[in-house]
Amino acid sequence: MSRKANHGYDYDDDIYEDYDEDYAYDYEDDDDDNVHVEHSDEVVVNKEANKSGVWCCSVCTYDNEESMTYCEICGVLRFPPSEGSSSSGGIDNKTAPFKFDIPSPDDIISLNTVKKGSAGAPPGFLANNTATMTQSSARQFDSYIEIERTKSEDHSFASTSKSSSNNGMAEGPSSSIRSEKSPARDPKSKHNSVGGSISPANGAEPENLASAINHMSIDSKPGSSKLVIPKKNLAQYKPEKWMLPDNVDGVMAQLNLAIVGHVDSGKSTLSGRLLHLLGQISQRQMHRFEKESKQQGKGSFAYAWALDESAEERERGITMTVGVAYFDTKKYHVVVLDSPGHKDFVPNMISGATQADAAILVIDASVGAFETGMDNTGGQSREHAQLIRSFGVDQIIVAVNKMDVVGYSKERFELIKHQVGSFLRQCGFKESFISWVPVSAMENQNMVVAASDLRLNSWYKGSHLLDAINSLCPPKRDYEKPLLMPICDIVKTHSMAQISACGKLEAGALRNGCKVLVMPVGEIATVRSIECNSQLCAVARAGENVSVVLQGIDAAHVIAGGVLCHPDYPVRVASHLELKILIFDIKIPILIGSQLEFHIHHAKEAARVVKIVSLLDPKTGKETKKAPRCLVAKQTAIIEVALQDSICVEDFTSCKALGRVFLRSSGRTIAVGVVTQVIDDQK
Repeated sequence: MSRKANHGYDYDDDIYEDYDEDYAYDYEDDDDDNVHVEHSDEVVVNKEANKSGVWCCSVCTYDNEESMTYCEICGVLRFPPSEGSSSSGGIDNKTAPFKFDIPSPDDIISLNTVKKGSAGAPPGFLANNTATMTQSSARQFDSYIEIERTKSEDHSFASTSKSSSNNGMAEGPSSSIRSEKSPARDPKSKHNSVGGSISPANGAEPENLASAINHMSIDSKPGSSKLVIPKKNLAQYKPEKWMLPDNVDGVMAQLNLAIVGHVDSGKSTLSGRLLHLLGQISQRQMHRFEKESKQQGKGSFAYAWALDESAEERERGITMTVGVAYFDTKKYHVVVLDSPGHKDFVPNMISGATQADAAILVIDASVGAFETGMDNTGGQSREHAQLIRSFGVDQIIVAVNKMDVVGYSKERFELIKHQVGSFLRQCGFKESFISWVPVSAMENQNMVVAASDLRLNSWYKGSHLLDAINSLCPPKRDYEKPLLMPICDIVKTHSMAQISACGKLEAGALRNGCKVLVMPVGEIATVRSIECNSQLCAVARAGENVSVVLQGIDAAHVIAGGVLCHPDYPVRVASHLELKILIFDIKIPILIGSQLEFHIHHAKEAARVVKIVSLLDPKTGKETKKAPRCLVAKQTAIIEVALQDSICVEDFTSCKALGRVFLRSSGRTIAVGVVTQVIDDQK
């Protein structure tokens, strides 16, 4: 026999004593059950007669005050309507005696009320179970809840709708799932729902809970909780005036410049030297870097320490994450993206360099180092050039560094220019968009002014590196499109419980207080503040690298690889894609079932090739063969991949930033391509 305390009720000690007395069965004489039942009924009657000012509930046996018209515990009315009462529509409401082998008194009340359609229970139950409600019962429900809120907030009460003169259900706005007056269901309630559907009177169609919440944007696929948000037509979007840039004189355009190349080619040193020469690093800071680097036996890395700030990067002497810095030229506000060159950190390079508008490819001119960087198997100069072109970057400066090591040899420079130029044209760079600059970052030759060394200026008459940067043209910004910002990194502030999303605004604009949709979770957040180029700003527009402080959202739902977008124009979320890819120099063919690393903007997922659709002619793009067995080097193909988890993605024709993909395997990039179709998961 279970005690009532197991159902969560808090009884006083004297109640427990009465409970034990009333049901103190003698288990030794358990042969005649009828004797014990009659004995129990007699005790209950005598107890009610002996206690003045209270009445005992016939279901849960709780002693209520005389003024109460219903049980304070289970909600049963003290005097239920008679069988022929018009308020109940002639429906029998006789309550069966309570038996303790049933889970809970609330369950008995609820099941009995739903089954018989009784009007004898207090208002509120059917309103919480998607049944309809008349206006009169809604008003009664409000007054009832106001009285009971101070007494018991943790219990569920049963209610039915008051019948009309023809015993039919009311029509109109009151037939919704939850009326404007009825409050939300208490999440603490133990009995919020009842199995089975609720059937209205007079043969009306039963209202199914699933059909009643069709307006909610949850995918109905079994086992799926993916949020489906309706997307408006992009042609209907019209930007507000504040989203468009102001034509103010003296405001420099922003240029995102990626520094890429093979490991130890001098990328960080070149970036640090530029920052120092342009006044972004003070002389005092430079002295400190020189002193600390010499103490660790790495005196030549002093300028690199301006961007390699972590202890591990300085100890190993390599860049591991993308360093971000800023400097101004005559034309641009330049954001420097110093990318890692080691092959183990290519995923970091991909995540950072996807934000680039143009690139500087740093080539080590020293004998042996150049050849290693251009090697077919592991040369990062080749891989970085291929990747940067796949990012959509079409302007590149080739900075042939460490010219002092080869004595500023013109022959060495021309050899590098010939070999690298041929490869860049194969990658898709146009000759008119390639600039060639011989430099020496360590000796400050041809960096921001013309070279002073006679060995170099005797044969080189071209522009220095800073002039080459000024000659670049920033791409067209999508100011008039809806907001789109892939999240590159997340910064959590535990002291203030804030979350910051960092990334480049690919389209649209942001300002303080505006609402954004965080994908792939599909939750709305509010922009609390915006930081652009390490400074607070009120408005940020397409092309700018920003850090956005969000509020009104769980920090766990904001992830790197997600996307901030306009609430009315969400990006797609999928895990099955069709790709058009170009395969690099690979030794192991790509087969159906091949496991790959899938990279897209700042997201990385495990992928599996599920179908090889066709081979394409690299020049014309026309189909040459259907369903080939495998893919080998230098081929262009259409394939389908299935990802381990869903990502934010769009087809390339709709959004280039969310449509470029990179496939890697065994630490190497084996293919690049674009998303041609987002295949629905239900297909």
